[in-house]
Amino acid sequence: MTNTRPARGKLYVVATPIGNFDDLSPRARDVLATATVIAAEDTRHTRGLLSRIGAESRLIAYHEHNEEQQVPELLERLTRGETVALVSDAGTPLISDPGWRLINAAQSAGVEVVPVPGPCAAIVALSAVGLPTDHFVFEGFLPRRDGARAERLAKLQREQRTMVFYEAVHRVVATLAALVEAFGATRRAAIARELTKVHEQICVGTLAELTARLDADIPLLGEFVIVVAGTDAITTPSDDEAQRIYELLAAEIEPGKALRLTAAITGLSRNELYRLTRT
Repeated sequence: MTNTRPARGKLYVVATPIGNFDDLSPRARDVLATATVIAAEDTRHTRGLLSRIGAESRLIAYHEHNEEQQVPELLERLTRGETVALVSDAGTPLISDPGWRLINAAQSAGVEVVPVPGPCAAIVALSAVGLPTDHFVFEGFLPRRDGARAERLAKLQREQRTMVFYEAVHRVVATLAALVEAFGATRRAAIARELTKVHEQICVGTLAELTARLDADIPLLGEFVIVVAGTDAITTPSDDEAQRIYELLAAEIEPGKALRLTAAITGLSRNELYRLTRT
């Protein structure tokens, strides 16, 4: 008997502009124009994009709240030979956006996954802020609750790689304050705002300097990427050495002042020193 089973389709992971429409690649246009269906994080946003390239809307909503429910339907389409394009609101899908469950399911089912590269806010920011990029770590959005955010940052205090964070405009002030508390006021950092858009802004300085500029010459508007330099492994003392410095100072002056001076000497944050001196 002849095998009439249809060939499996392809799953395209398509990067879309983060601001400037001209950053949509010709290849991405072709895929979006010809895909059987487009799985979109926000169908209204993607419908506007499709309209601009003159493509017909063939959209299915695919976001963090329905991801588990939509994977079986999309996988069924792929296994019967349809082509699916996965897009997020902006940038490269899966980078702080849903999608990994679909990719995993497609690979497990033998469906070919094809990346269509393009803009990514984290990479765009790294390319323009002048901090080390030979090694970096993408942290995405920090936890919203103060305690959980502080706990996460505490785990990054000895991170030697450049760190990249995303942040919403209504939380950026609190996040900068938390970064100062965790890494110290003098840590080098950058804020990249509204990347590739008309009001694009890239500011570099210490965490303290950037904090002071918020809502002054850095408007609290738009999308934010925060890039923070890693700690200097050569000059950062060990826990034992930092504790020894604190104990020497605390024997001569009151504990609060000893903690502040130890922070200034070692470059460690007061939060980290407080943890060390209480163990």
